[in-house]
Amino acid sequence: MRMQSPAGRRAISARLAFVGLAIALAAGSVRAASGGGSVASGGAEDREAGSIEIAPASFAAPSGHVVEYEIGTLYVPEVRSKDDSRLIRVGFARIPCSEQPPPAPPIFLLPGGPGNSYLMDLDEAGSGSQRRLASESERLRHISDVVIVDQRGFSPRGEILRARHRYTSVRPEGAAGREWDLEQFTIFAKSVAAEFAESEVDLEGYTVKECAGDVFDLRKALGYDKITLEATSFGSQWSFAIMRLYPEIVARALLSGVEPLDHSYDMPSYVFAALLRIWESVEENRRFKRYLPPGGIAEAAAVVIARLEREPLRIEVPVSDGDPLVVTLGPEDFPSRDPVQILELYHEHYARWIQAAAEQNRDDEDDDGEYRMSLIGPLIDSSLGVTEARRRQLWHDPATRYIGRDNFSRYLATAEFWPSPDVGDDFRTPVLCDIPVVFVQGDWDLSTPIENTYEIAPYFPNSRVLIAERGGHGVIHPIHEQAPDVWKTLETFLATGDMSAIPARVRLEPSRRFAPPRIPIDE
Repeated sequence: MRMQSPAGRRAISARLAFVGLAIALAAGSVRAASGGGSVASGGAEDREAGSIEIAPASFAAPSGHVVEYEIGTLYVPEVRSKDDSRLIRVGFARIPCSEQPPPAPPIFLLPGGPGNSYLMDLDEAGSGSQRRLASESERLRHISDVVIVDQRGFSPRGEILRARHRYTSVRPEGAAGREWDLEQFTIFAKSVAAEFAESEVDLEGYTVKECAGDVFDLRKALGYDKITLEATSFGSQWSFAIMRLYPEIVARALLSGVEPLDHSYDMPSYVFAALLRIWESVEENRRFKRYLPPGGIAEAAAVVIARLEREPLRIEVPVSDGDPLVVTLGPEDFPSRDPVQILELYHEHYARWIQAAAEQNRDDEDDDGEYRMSLIGPLIDSSLGVTEARRRQLWHDPATRYIGRDNFSRYLATAEFWPSPDVGDDFRTPVLCDIPVVFVQGDWDLSTPIENTYEIAPYFPNSRVLIAERGGHGVIHPIHEQAPDVWKTLETFLATGDMSAIPARVRLEPSRRFAPPRIPIDE
């Protein structure tokens, strides 16, 4: 899972100081995605839990015709286990099936993240994200109704929970970068918890279990018995939670970028295995041959890491006034996802590192020192956590030498300070489930590696795995665009549950492409 930190990955770190919180609330009326409609969104206190409001809206489909749909608001308890919990709003949209009555259960599209909203995509007229979502909705709506669901705490028709912080000074000279960053992130987590404890917002309500309850309540409010889930990344994790808590409502599921409940944090060796597949493809490009050592990019990476471990690289970065700033780049700064830069560093060409550090320094000087962070990510992810066995694996995985621990170290270190309750090992640990599921996974996925699918699929005996060779994170749209025959088999599954024709593999265009280095080397 991708993760943000308050300080980001700055080459020149600045101290993060808490200066306050901002809760972004929807205005008194919410503009429909078409730009023409609106829906009243008065206070939730006078609504009933599980009730909905709906208004008409429309969007222009890629085919050119206008698709009429409904945009709505679901009212749900912030914390279902508390009788006095306030009601909050969660946005959704329903795109009706082109055939009435619909021949199949509705398809619920769940966004990734945590911290993504398909309703925001619909509202971005003319954007690539709107076109992709409109295209996906259009190709699904002849199967059934399509229902798009927002995440609580990140919904333009409800609340978007954010924290605001200010950078006030540089990291103390001599302080270890990663340790210092963990210290600042801990300050951030404690500050958020303390500030929200004085507000009406109850951060205990922002967990994947509550998100699953929202889908259950929305299904009921819309009058559906069974639903089909289609989701990628955190959306797949959300789907696993629904199937675990409410298996009776799920007819089937199509999941990509697979993220099981105990896999919020990626195993470094799994990410490294995906990198090796990408590097192998790069090595087949004849334009890279002259830059490769005998052992290929893997050997170059090992050499670069060893050098940085022996002696970190010190770079002088120009500043607007005064003496240059010296930045130290060590093994934790290794550019594991950029094979071109690995080869440049192997041949001792550091120009791009120096340029990147200089550009980051200019950004630090030019920005206003303010950082805004969505809270739904750390709240949900720290609540999901990991089992103790997986925590040990993550921390001691040998590939941390190349990948590092940034993907999980901040959340593991601060989990106890976030108010969202731990879901527990019983919930995280997979159990057998007979719901029909098709797992579609790219073998170049660096965000949710393919091994995630291999580990969870045996717990779904009524399932099929489709590997998208050279596919990245989320491959449903590329399959639809590049392999229409394969997409037809997935479409059949969504419509009928029949997965017999789905192939085991499909080859896609490379999800990542690289130009060879432009550096002089001795032949």
